Amino acid sequence: MVPGAPTRCADDSREPAPAASEPMRTAPPDATRAPPRLAVVDLARGAAIVQMIAYHFIYDLTYFGWLHFQMTEEPGWIAWRSAIVSQFLLVCGVGIGLGDAAGRSAVRFWRRWAQIAAAAALVSIATAWLFGPRLIWFGILHFVAAALLLARPLPALGALNFALAAALIGLGAGVHDARFDPPWLRWIGLVAHKPPTEDYVPLLPWFGVVAAGVGLAWLWRRRDFALPAAWRKRGPAPVRALVFLGRWPLTIYLVHQPVMMGVLLAVQQAR
Repeated sequence: MVPGAPTRCADDSREPAPAASEPMRTAPPDATRAPPRLAVVDLARGAAIVQMIAYHFIYDLTYFGWLHFQMTEEPGWIAWRSAIVSQFLLVCGVGIGLGDAAGRSAVRFWRRWAQIAAAAALVSIATAWLFGPRLIWFGILHFVAAALLLARPLPALGALNFALAAALIGLGAGVHDARFDPPWLRWIGLVAHKPPTEDYVPLLPWFGVVAAGVGLAWLWRRRDFALPAAWRKRGPAPVRALVFLGRWPLTIYLVHQPVMMGVLLAVQQAR
C-alpha cells in the first residue's frame, strides 16, 4: 500500500477574490489568467510531499528486501499513511474553497481536471503492469478526480461543510458492510474487507476530509491568513524549498517513484 500522493486541485493555492465591499476594478478580470498563488498553501502541500517521498522510500527499500517492515499491517505505518493522505486532501479542500472565491474559470477547472484524470489512468496502466491484480484502480488521483466534481457545490455551504465533514468521516469510519464489497461498489468505501490494491482512497471517509478543507477555506477568507510576503523569496531556505515543492505536486507524484525505484534497482543489480 502506498500513501496518498499530492495533487493540486483545480485553481487552488490562489488568492481569493476581493470582498463585495471593495471597490470594483475598472478593467474586467482575465478569466484565463491565474490569480497570485498563496505560498502558505504550497508550504503545507510541500510538507506533505516530503513525508510522502520518505514513506515511499521506506516502502521501496522494503519492496527490495533491504528493510523488513509490514507497512500494510503495522498500526504505526498505517497511521502515518492516513496522516499523509489527510494532509493532501485537507489542502485539496482548501484549494477548492479558495479557487471558488478567486472566481476560477470553467476552462481552468476542466483543464486541470483532465490532467488529473489522465494521470490517474496512467497510474492504473502502470500498476497493472507492475502489480497485476493489485493494480491501483481507485487511488489518490482517482479520488481527487471524483472529488473535484462532487465538491463543486461545497463552497456555497460555508460553515456547514464542517458538519458534512463530521458526518462523512463518521459514516466512513463506522460503517463496514459486506454488501459494499462487490467491485462496482468498492469505490464508495463502506467495504467490510479492504480490496486487494496497492493504493485505496475511497469516497468515504476521505471526501469528508475534503469537505473540512473547504470549510477551512471559508474561515481562512475571514481571517486573511498567509505567510509573510518576504518569505516567498527571502524566507528561510527550508520554507522556500517546501513552497517550491508544493507548486509541483502532480509532477513530483508521477516522477519520484519511477526515479527512486530505478535507482534502487540499479544499485541492486550492481551489488
